[in-house]
Amino acid sequence: MYALFEGNKQIGSPFPTEKEVWEAALIEGLVTDVPVADEEGGRILPAGYHVKRVDEVCEPRPDWKLPREIS
Repeated sequence: MYALFEGNKQIGSPFPTEKEVWEAALIEGLVTDVPVADEEGGRILPAGYHVKRVDEVCEPRPDWKLPREIS
C-alpha cells in the first residue's frame, strides 16, 4: 500500500499502488505538473508532501480532505 504524506503524517487514504496515490493527488489538484519520461521534471508536489510505501494501514482523520488550491 502507498499513501500521501505531509512531513511524517499520512494524509488521505492508502492505495494499493503508487500510481493510484498520484491519480488521487492529481484529481484533488495537489499535483502541479506531471513528469514525462524524456524530460527532466521539477518538483511536482508542494514542499513537504511525498508519496511512500506504508506497512501499516492507518485511517486518515475523517474531517481531513486534500486542499483544492495551493497558495
